Amino acid sequence: MLAQEVAASTPLFHEQELTDSRESRHSRELTASLQRKHAPTWAEARQLAYHCAAPLPSLKVTLAEAIGCTLTTDVIAHQDLPHYASSAMDGWAINGGGPWTITESGRPLSAGEANVIATGGRVPPGATAILRKESGQVSADVQLSLRHDAKLGETLPGRHIRPAGEEATAGDVLIPAGTLLNPAHIALAAVAGHDHLHVQRKPRVAVVLTGSEVVTSGEPAPGQVRDAFGPQLDAVISQLGGVPGGQLRIGDSYDEWLTALAGAHQGERPDVTITTGGTGKSGTDHFRDAVAALGGRLLLDGIAMRPGHPAVLAELPDGRFIIGLPGNPLAAMLALMTLGEPLLAALGNRRFQGISHALSGADLEPTPGKTRLVPCAFVHELAFPASHIGPGMMRGLAWADGYMAVPPEGVSAGDPVPVLPLPWTAPISSANQRGRHSGWHA
Repeated sequence: MLAQEVAASTPLFHEQELTDSRESRHSRELTASLQRKHAPTWAEARQLAYHCAAPLPSLKVTLAEAIGCTLTTDVIAHQDLPHYASSAMDGWAINGGGPWTITESGRPLSAGEANVIATGGRVPPGATAILRKESGQVSADVQLSLRHDAKLGETLPGRHIRPAGEEATAGDVLIPAGTLLNPAHIALAAVAGHDHLHVQRKPRVAVVLTGSEVVTSGEPAPGQVRDAFGPQLDAVISQLGGVPGGQLRIGDSYDEWLTALAGAHQGERPDVTITTGGTGKSGTDHFRDAVAALGGRLLLDGIAMRPGHPAVLAELPDGRFIIGLPGNPLAAMLALMTLGEPLLAALGNRRFQGISHALSGADLEPTPGKTRLVPCAFVHELAFPASHIGPGMMRGLAWADGYMAVPPEGVSAGDPVPVLPLPWTAPISSANQRGRHSGWHA
């Protein structure tokens, strides 16, 4: 479905302010951006990629499948936890101060009676306390009495009894919607008797890798290039909150492009398809023609940034989004951060990632009319540009702590510059802005 048709489907736990913004101001900004003749700025492109999509519906999954997912419906205690009074010790359930006659386990107890009980066992009616195994002794005539070295208070009413409802009472919210579920949450849900949970569905992302000159193993010969996308994209998709939906390799012909994009939904239909290369405007670039032939529309065609300016975002009539990445590896990865990160966040009902600022450790020259994305490393809380950051290079990105979004007017050393983390690095903060790598220069 198109962006205007899905804006109202935000789950209840999504903040109302965010929902309102999608339905009003940002929808107007999106329309205005699409009508402009010039390419949107880097900041506008990020906003557009986020606000063009609505969260996917929730999904009912088993407890094991829910780990790492975001809960969309509160987990409620349907009965008290524990739902019966139980023993906290191995020993005997007793009635009164003793000595006691041992009776059949589980029978109601009268004054002066006891029966054997294990940890977690149901406390029988009439029991006033649990006597620990190490605090009692049984005589030959099946009489239970306190040991001489038993601690004081061992027979006080309620001793070593876990009362019903000690952990929760029926109706309590055990896990609120919006929680990112960890294994302990799953154990709690299981204790409460739940077999399934409703979680936010993660976007399924398919990848179409293009280029007849691309080889997937060994050292490339002259005229060939080694595939830089296939080995990394599935991992990056997972780090961005998506579910990898398979990879397809094609050549450079229009028919291959058309078949690949039309058939990317074979099996389980992806929510997003990422393509590599073919986003230029030469006769051998077929992204736009293939999208048009499938009845799709371009939401964004180029971004005023470097590298990665030929990136394209499109939507097909079936509601699937397509992100067209440039063919150069660094340009493609920074375009994926610009469009893919916010789009997958929107589909996964996550917040828009805000921008932090750090002090620049170097003068960064202007790039009139364009935002320059520069992989960077932090040294003594200063952001330094990495080395080896040409559009086709990956060395600088491999050692980066994040990337700077240098505004068109440039930045002077000591001035603040916008910075964002990479999917595999820690969030940007003064606590982690320390030089850990060698791939930077002052």
